[in-house]
Amino acid sequence: MNLQEYFSLVFSDYTLRTITLGTAILGAVTGMLGSFAVLRKQSLLGDAISHAALPGIALAFLITGAKDSNTLLIGALVSGLLGTFWIRGIINKTHLKSDTALGLILSLFFGFGMLLLTFIQKQPNANQAGLDKYLFGQAATLVESDVWLMAIITGICVVVMFLFWKEFKLLLFDADYTKTLGFNTKFIDILITTFIVLAIVLGLQTVGVVLMSAMLLAPAAAARQWTNNLSTMVVLAAVFGAFSGVFGTAISASQDNLSTGPVIVLVASVFVIFSFIFSPSRGLLFRQIRFISNRRDLELQKTLSFMYHIAETHDDISHPHTIKILNNFQGFTRKTLQKLVDKNYVTIDGTMWYLTEEGFETAANLYNQNIKKHE
Repeated sequence: MNLQEYFSLVFSDYTLRTITLGTAILGAVTGMLGSFAVLRKQSLLGDAISHAALPGIALAFLITGAKDSNTLLIGALVSGLLGTFWIRGIINKTHLKSDTALGLILSLFFGFGMLLLTFIQKQPNANQAGLDKYLFGQAATLVESDVWLMAIITGICVVVMFLFWKEFKLLLFDADYTKTLGFNTKFIDILITTFIVLAIVLGLQTVGVVLMSAMLLAPAAAARQWTNNLSTMVVLAAVFGAFSGVFGTAISASQDNLSTGPVIVLVASVFVIFSFIFSPSRGLLFRQIRFISNRRDLELQKTLSFMYHIAETHDDISHPHTIKILNNFQGFTRKTLQKLVDKNYVTIDGTMWYLTEEGFETAANLYNQNIKKHE
């Protein structure tokens, strides 16, 4: 099945429609909430939470003995929240920095989760098979109830963001000022973190523990390159995340032996790379173009200032000696001279150049500014 066939079947085939809607909603909600994680410089938080959710899944199975998705995700949610509050406690009660706390909790919970999975797999009960899908994800297991759950959580997330938008924005950029205004910063912080945990837990079944942090961060990182406005960034991150889910699912479904979760992450990475290169404000391409433009402007000013210096120190600026001085000047190029001609600063007659009245005044200003800088 190619991509064209996939998109023609997505509206009629139940399985394809369910998976596509699920991954699109997941990409949108993780993109929105990932924007806050990126701007708060908590990029490792998603990785720590997703790994911290693993022992919750294993314990939920051991307690209930069933592989019901909702039960396992509740276990993941409890475990993820516990890991998050442990991270906060370590940062607030000790002298350890956030990256150390994140690394400790990630390693501790993931190690405990792998130990429980190993224990479960050795039990004489075939019912434990399939729990490893939460490690790397298995989007094909999504059913309509899972999509509805994602949609409801996303809707609640959007409503809460609208209701607490001002508080979220204030806390994001100036926590101390938010506190002086009388807002409960601890409650707002816990609210944001809780929804981030919810989004991560929702994505475990689709993308898995190992790759879930990429779904949280990649769309937000791509959106950050295009704007300085928070609301625009949140919307763009949601769009990038949704498209990553849709196109990742399409590519996975149209090819054999391609896991959906990793492909979605790779598509999201393409958005990031494209944004890093082609973003007008921060992209590497436009930054290089601006650098070259600025360097040319500097060469132009340097050449013009040098011309003024020659005109001031030589009685006959068309004398071969002065032309030789100019030709030996490293800042002189034909393109620079042509730019000066285009700006009406210089006129050229054969091999001779002459400063115009406008060029002489501009050059005098530049020359005097350079003299002042070196005084």
